[in-house]
Amino acid sequence: MPRHNMQAGEDEYGENAPGSEDDLAHTGKVPREVRGSLKHNAALAKLVWFKSGGAADWLFEPADLEDLMTFLGGVERGTPVMPLGLGSNLIIRDGGVPGVVVRLGKAFSSVEVKRDCVIECGGGAPGILVASTARDAGIAGLEFLRGIPGTVGGFVRMNGGAYGREVADILVDCDVVTPDGACINLPVADLEYTYRHSRLPEGAIVTGARFKGVPGDPTAIGAEMDRIGDEREKSQPLRTKTGGSTFKNPEGGKAWQLVDEAGCRGFTMGGAQVSEKHTNFLINTGNATSSDIEGLGEEVRRRVAEKTGVTLEWEIERVGRP
Repeated sequence: MPRHNMQAGEDEYGENAPGSEDDLAHTGKVPREVRGSLKHNAALAKLVWFKSGGAADWLFEPADLEDLMTFLGGVERGTPVMPLGLGSNLIIRDGGVPGVVVRLGKAFSSVEVKRDCVIECGGGAPGILVASTARDAGIAGLEFLRGIPGTVGGFVRMNGGAYGREVADILVDCDVVTPDGACINLPVADLEYTYRHSRLPEGAIVTGARFKGVPGDPTAIGAEMDRIGDEREKSQPLRTKTGGSTFKNPEGGKAWQLVDEAGCRGFTMGGAQVSEKHTNFLINTGNATSSDIEGLGEEVRRRVAEKTGVTLEWEIERVGRP
C-alpha cells in the first residue's frame, strides 16, 4: 500500500509537529501507511459550526472503505476514535480531542436510488442531498432530512429527527466500521433507537445506510421540503455560528419554552449567547471559546431547573479535553 505523501514537520501539522518521520509513525501509535489524508495536531475549529475548540491528536480522512478498515485495524487497541460529519450539534472542547478523529469525505457521500423506494447513502452524505434525491425519484417520507443539519452517519447514530419524523422511521439497516477495523451490517432493530439515542457501539463509524420511503409525487415532496426550509430560515439563527438544537425536548414539553421561561433569552457568557431568535440555540457571537459555549449551556440548565424543576439534557454532543 502506498504511503501517505505528507512528511513530518510540514506546516499543516501545526506548531507541535513531530521532528522526524519515525516520530510521526509512533506519536499516538497510529499507522502511517494510508492512502487518504492523515494529519497530526489538526485544527478542528474550522470544521465545526461553532468555529471553536482545540485540535485533534490525529485527523484521518480515508480514501475509501478499504483505507478506513486498514487504518483502524492498525490503530493501537484502546485508542479513542471519533467520527466527524458536518460538525453541527457538536462542541469540541478547547483542550482538543484525544486519539483519532475520522472525517468521511467524497468517497462516502454517494446517494443512489434502489428498488422498492429504498435510498442507499454513504455515511458522509448530507441530509439535504438524501432528501433531494428521494424527491427527484418520487420517494416520499424522507422530506424531514431536509431539516437536519448533518450527514447520514451522524443522524443514524443520534436518531436524528425533525418535523415529527425521525431516522428510526425510515432506516432499513446501516454499514458500520468498528474501532478494530471490522465492517459489519446492523439492521435497524439492533440499534434499539430511543429519542436522539442509539445503541451503536462506541467509536463505530457509519459508512453507509439504506432508508425506505413510499411512492409520492415529486412536486408535493418538493413543496414540503420548501416548507421545511422556509420554516427553519424564519425560526432558527441559521446564519450565525451555532450548533443546532442545544437541549433535548423533555417529555411533554419544549426545551425552548423552558429556557425562555427561565429568562435566558439573549443571556451571554463570554462570547457565547442564547439566541434571541430561538432560545434552544446557542451562538458564538464572534470569538467565543468552547468553554464559554458549554459554560453558558450549563448555566441555562441550572436556571431552568431552578425555575421549572426540569433538568434539561444536552442534545449537542460535547467531546474532548476541557
